[in-house]
Formats: sequence, structure tokens, C-alpha cells
Amino acid sequence: MRRLRPMAAALSAAAIVVTALPAPAHAAAPARGKAPGIAWGECPPPPPDSYRDPRQECATVKVPLDYRKPHGRTIDVEISRIATSTPARHRGVLLSNPGGPGGSGLDLPGALATLLPAEVLDQYDLIGFDPRGIGHSTPVSCGVDMSPTSVTLHLPYPSPDGDIARNVAFAQRTAAECARRNGPLLPHITTANTARDMDRIRALLGEPKISYYGGSYGSYLGAVYTSLYPQRSDRIILDSGVDPDLVWRDMWRTWNAAVTERIEDFYAYAATYPELFGLGATPAAVRSTYSGVVKALDATPLDLGDGLVLDGNYLREVTRSLLYADFYLPLLGTLVAELVPVTQGTSADLPSVATALRATGALRDPAVEVPADNQISALYSVVCNDAVWPGSVARHARDVAAARRSWPLLNGMPSNVWPCAFWPTKPVEPPVAVTDRGPRNVLVLQNTRDPATPWTSGVGLREALGKRAAFVGVDQGGHGVFALGTCADAVVVEFLATGALPARDRFCEGVAPPSPLARSLTARPYLPVGPLDGSAALFAAAAKARGTS
Repeated sequence: MRRLRPMAAALSAAAIVVTALPAPAHAAAPARGKAPGIAWGECPPPPPDSYRDPRQECATVKVPLDYRKPHGRTIDVEISRIATSTPARHRGVLLSNPGGPGGSGLDLPGALATLLPAEVLDQYDLIGFDPRGIGHSTPVSCGVDMSPTSVTLHLPYPSPDGDIARNVAFAQRTAAECARRNGPLLPHITTANTARDMDRIRALLGEPKISYYGGSYGSYLGAVYTSLYPQRSDRIILDSGVDPDLVWRDMWRTWNAAVTERIEDFYAYAATYPELFGLGATPAAVRSTYSGVVKALDATPLDLGDGLVLDGNYLREVTRSLLYADFYLPLLGTLVAELVPVTQGTSADLPSVATALRATGALRDPAVEVPADNQISALYSVVCNDAVWPGSVARHARDVAAARRSWPLLNGMPSNVWPCAFWPTKPVEPPVAVTDRGPRNVLVLQNTRDPATPWTSGVGLREALGKRAAFVGVDQGGHGVFALGTCADAVVVEFLATGALPARDRFCEGVAPPSPLARSLTARPYLPVGPLDGSAALFAAAAKARGTS
């Protein structure tokens, strides 16, 4: 899905160890290299404007809806594969997840095939999958309105004056519809069950272990998998870490400070090119211009036609998403520049504003093969089922008011109410405890100025894994570390190729943002599909390497 996507959340319950449920006998791994339970064939149609490697093949596998009842109802999970071209060097599989929750991972092997060198690709079959509830894996739908102006309800942006009444109404309505439309499927769309599905895929592939790359939410999924199955984990890479102690509501609340810090990179970037963007010659001047545009849109939204009204909250959300990668900073500068006239009491050039907004990817249509609201519905399902949320409306209102005072940039959105506050069911189990028990085979990657999984979150994940993990920090902004040209890339390649981890945690210099004249790279960006989608930079880099931008 190429529209901007919102978030949901749930207050973390006390972390309690959850033992891996025993696999039924028919899930035991067959001889290595055999996959009798998988019939590979053609893949479902790809989403619009997406790249698919022609070598990729797909299959549908059955997994238990409820692992407590392994012989009960099953659901579908769609998986994909790009097999190594050198079977003689095959050592295992590299499973991957792009983030979300809600992100489809079916085509992630194609991106990794572009980004990884032969010394890695020769050794692994690349395996992708749509997690349960997502895409072609028995998808959920909550009947969420997907019109452009609903984006700031998906992400609960308060009214300009801080009122949250419309957010409460949306959350109540959505929670009820999620229950009505999905029935017994809904409570079992969880991170822990997705990790169990990953182990079922491992068994069906005939592999004793799996290696893994997961970005953003995928870092949490990978941490849960390797905590449930430490001895079945081979080489685990967690890019842009989710702190397992903050799942989920407290994780979103970190955005208040994280986005405020990250936007300073944009202010400095735009100030470097005052003649091009016209937003100011100093970061302070750009900050003042940007704030003036947001306030003007709060007061008088722009009707761009076709049901799209650009108000201050919509610009806040577009800004938040474009801060995921430096590739997008020229797009943000261009959009804000087109909106400057609204601060002067004159009419903006509406066709030019619409063109600039369309260039960000915010107005793209979702794939039609699955329910249009699938990704946001899956997002709510995972985060509301993983952990408990506070249900007090008064508490959320107080938290929003406090956030608006201390961190006004996002208008209190990260602290606001979600459908999880009114969720119809309780979690079927507590969150999985992520611990240091297991082999030292985990690599955590983290940017210093990440707007979605901030530095403190990545450090929290590294601390939870303790002696199991090595950590590579990178001094740069954006969400996603791998494939951007820093020293972290070499660490990833060496780890996957040889199993060697750095003896000590490392810190890398970042890379400079691109010149705004290099527009080809940002012409059709891959925008986040969920609050914690770590694949934005990866897919942009893959597109650049393919020469398709």
C-alpha cells in the first residue's frame, strides 16, 4: 500500500516469559534441503508500481489459527522464495520482514537480492512472507475509511485546539467493527503467533535453523522469534530496534521527542539551499516558516478537490513520514515551499500543491487484491492483541494536553487514544519476554536520529538481548540503517557470510543527505505502510541500485 499509514498502540503489560508452544508432530523438520510441505508456483499479482524479481516463486502454507489447538482451525500464510543460484554453497534460508505491523513482506526477497553481495546470496535462499492477517495471508479488515482525509484519524491527530472527541469516536467505532468483521480470527493476530508461524515455515522448508533480517517492527518480531526459539535461530539482524519494554503505547509516545529531534535535520537541509526552497537561510528561519505554514493550514485548510482537504494535521503526518529517510527531504522542501503563500494570506497554487503532494506518494491507491484497509486493520490487530491499553478517555486527554505543551510538533498525536483502548478482547497471552538467554548471534542496528524507533529504543533492545547481541550505531537521521553506505553495511555482510559479529559495539559516521538536484531518487518514494516500517530506505536504495528510479 502506498498511502500514508498510521499507527496504533497498547500499554505494555509486565514482561512475562512465554515458552514456545510445542509443535505438533507433523511440523517436525524433515531432512535438510527437502520441503515436502511446500508447493512452489506463481505469486499473487504485485501491488501497483512495485518491483518483483522474476526469479521469485510463491506458495501458500497452512498454520494453526490458535497454537494452543494445533489440530484445530487453520489459516493461510503466503510465502515467497528466491533460491540461491549456487545450490552447492547453500547453508540455509534468510527470512525477512519489512516492518509495520501491517507490511507485506512477500517481495522483500527481491530487494535483498539487489542489495546483498554474491558471497551472501550464494549461501541462502531468500524467504519472504505476508504475516498472518496481512496481504494474502488470511487478511483482516475492520471497514476503515481509506479516503485521504481519514489519514489523520488512522493516526489519532487531535483537533487544532487539542480536542480528542473525534478520535475517541473513531477508536470506538473501529474496535467494534474489527470484532464484528473478523470474529474468532481477530484475537490470534499477534506478534507471538507470527513468530510461531515463522518456525512452522522453517520446519516446512526442512531447515534446522533460520537466519533473519527484520526492520523496525520486524526487529521486535525477530527478537520475539529468537527468544521463543533461541536454538533454531542462526544469524539474526534487527534493524531499527523496538524496545520490548515499551510495547506498545509507550513506544508510540517516544515519537514526541524523536520526531522533534529529527525535523531539525530538515530545517538544516532546507537552509542549505535557500535559493531553491525559499524557506529561509538558517535552520531557525526554516523552522519559523514551517510552523507558520502548519498554523495557517490549521486555521484555513486547503480544498484540493477529489475529497482531499490539506489541513495542518495532514501536513504534520506527511512530514512525519518523509522524515523516515533523507531521500525524501527534497520532496518535503518542495511541498512546504508550495504552501508558503498560505502564511501570507494569499491563495496557494492548488494544482502545484497537489502535484507536490502526489510526488510524496501520499495519494497512491492501495492494492486491490486484498481489502483496501487491510494494512491499517492488521496494524490495529497486532498492537491491540499484543498488550493491554488503558481505557480511560480522561487519561488520554491529559496525556495529549501534556504532549502538546512539551512537544507541539505533532499536536499530541503520539499520546492520543487508539482503538486498542476499546478493544473487544483481552490479549490471549502476555508479551514474550526478550532476554539474553541463547547464543550470541544477534546484530542490532540503530540510527541516532530515528523518528520512529529512536536511539533510546534501539539501545533498549540491545540491553534486553544482553550478551546475545552486538550493536552498531550510526550517526544519522532516518528510519532504517542497512544499505545506506555506512560501515554498518560491511558488518551485516560479514555476519551473514561468515557468522562473525563485532567483538565490541561499534559506532559509524552517517552519510550526507542527497543534493536536491538528485530528484530521480525521490521521484516515487516507498513511503511507510505502518508506524514502524523499516524498509523505506532499503527499498529506495534497492530502486537506485536497479536503476529504475
